[in-house]
Amino acid sequence: MAKYLIKRIVTGLLSVIAVVAIVMILIYTLMDRQLIFSSDTLYSKQSSNTKTTYMYQKWEEYGYLDYVTYSDYINELYNNGEIDEDTRSSVVSFGRTAENDSEAVSEYVQKFTDYYESKGYTVVRMNAVVVQNRLVSGGTQQLFAYKNIPVLQRLWTYLTSIFTVDNIHTVEDDVGERGLTFTWYDPVYGGEKFSPAIIGNGTTHKYLLYFDDQFPFIHQNFITINLGVSYSVNQGIDIIQTMTQTQGSYVKQETIYPTGLVEDSADNLHTATYVSGSLDNNAVYQERYTDNYTNTISYKTGMSRMGYSFVIGIISSILAYLFGVPLGILMAQHKDKFFDKLGTVYIIFMIAVPSLAYIFLFKAIGGKLGFPTTFMIDIATPIYYVLPIVSLALPSIASLMKWIRRYMIDQMNSDYVKFARAGGLTEGEIFRGHILKNSIIPIVHGIPGTVLGALTGAIITERVYSVPGAGNLLTKAINAYDNSVIVGVTLFYALLSVISLILGDVLMSLVDPRINFTSKAR
Repeated sequence: MAKYLIKRIVTGLLSVIAVVAIVMILIYTLMDRQLIFSSDTLYSKQSSNTKTTYMYQKWEEYGYLDYVTYSDYINELYNNGEIDEDTRSSVVSFGRTAENDSEAVSEYVQKFTDYYESKGYTVVRMNAVVVQNRLVSGGTQQLFAYKNIPVLQRLWTYLTSIFTVDNIHTVEDDVGERGLTFTWYDPVYGGEKFSPAIIGNGTTHKYLLYFDDQFPFIHQNFITINLGVSYSVNQGIDIIQTMTQTQGSYVKQETIYPTGLVEDSADNLHTATYVSGSLDNNAVYQERYTDNYTNTISYKTGMSRMGYSFVIGIISSILAYLFGVPLGILMAQHKDKFFDKLGTVYIIFMIAVPSLAYIFLFKAIGGKLGFPTTFMIDIATPIYYVLPIVSLALPSIASLMKWIRRYMIDQMNSDYVKFARAGGLTEGEIFRGHILKNSIIPIVHGIPGTVLGALTGAIITERVYSVPGAGNLLTKAINAYDNSVIVGVTLFYALLSVISLILGDVLMSLVDPRINFTSKAR
């Protein structure tokens, strides 16, 4: 069994890597990169040379290429001590055309060109756009180098940076004495409440371990998962944070800041991260914080995207199994009778009618019955969950009814059932000890996938009922050409699929001891 699991995990991870690689190829090589500007209002306001440089800057931000300007190159030489301030000041600006460059500027422009061309970059110089001796808007001269990032390099960089280990040397600023401090009494609670915590100085996160009243109650920031940063769907926010961060209105509570200031605030001080120079000339921060750990996540009324999706998905799955399995068993027991025919009509209806159509149908029916049809985060009571849960559960019930009926009828016609009858076993004993047990095995295999699949959400259902879940995150990212979110969510979905298959195999072997994944030599 252990050897089988190791093999499945290895092949599963390789499959995940292959899926991510294929998605990256589709996004970065086969899809027109100009599409990312389709809804970019700033792009449409640019003109002439600045429009071109804006385009390359965005392509670098979206991960298509590496982009370096001439001024970046000169400043890097200065920072490395290769040139002094006087040289930097005299050569950092270049002429409107190459003919207008001074001798010193020409020398460094040539160095810039030779250096980056030797590294496989394409160097582009754009002369100033002048009309009637006047520089047109956006026509400033430009000099930069760019190189498309190969897919394999991008894939390697992405995979090797998924996990980040926080340590006392991650902050480059002078933060004084670096180290970790363990305390039994968390300063967030005024140092009066027994609550163990590990606090860092020089780390990205101030709190590396802490307890609070939010599930799962114990939290750690020693290791963080980085699936990428959103460019448009949730601009500047990490994808994991996008899926797990609470939503809705701010919830204020009494907060004790590091300076001792006490006020009602929505700041969650346990989430504080380091922001270089944030205290400088900022009176509000200086009143609250004693160091640059000033960036916090706020408490809000609602759950996260993943939270809403999971609650709706898991309840609908439970209902599906509670109704689908018994109804399927009854259909098999009363094969070709009224109840079986009635169930068959329901199954055919759910299969034949497009999912979008029946969801809108039940939405209309539910609205007439007085159920809310649009999800509202701030006032979401249990009644708001009814229609989304029912809409998700109904097709799942039909699917379970269909398969459990089919499996049971197949078992009823098996030879071992006939031998059991000939051996004198009653129909009840045959049903409970053989037919039901063997029929339920394939259903059991899908349980882990159903549970973990609840985390991914339901795309159509969540969009129809305006549920702020994780289901429509991928569609939003695709519509907005948010490449980072597309890749990150794809990786997340692929990992869940692999884990579901492995857990399904394990669960199936536990239910039926006859299933053995250990291979024996002949």
